[in-house]
Amino acid sequence: MNNSQERRRFTRIPFDAECELHSDKGTAVVQLIDISLRGTLVESQRPLPIEAGDEARLHLYLANDILIEIPAILRHADPPLYGFAAAGMEIDSITHLRRLIELNLGDETLLERELEQLIDG
Repeated sequence: MNNSQERRRFTRIPFDAECELHSDKGTAVVQLIDISLRGTLVESQRPLPIEAGDEARLHLYLANDILIEIPAILRHADPPLYGFAAAGMEIDSITHLRRLIELNLGDETLLERELEQLIDG
């Protein structure tokens, strides 16, 4: 197992959705590739004007006008792919994200273990 696999304790859920990325340098429509309790991977058809360490907010809209807003920090950029680490979410967004992951994992035990790891840091 390599270092990135050893460090990754959170299941990435493939999730194909259009979302908005907001930063101090503007707003861009991006394609969500996958999501976890710890972050996201997005794809952009145009290079994004942000660099590793920059803060942003990802807005993912679900059915019924549900918004998952993820404050994030860009961890890596290999255009067209950009990886963001989640940096603290509001309770409503965490609740919606938890439900999204629960539905896609299909294993409540695995979700509970990931939530414990998230809380333990």
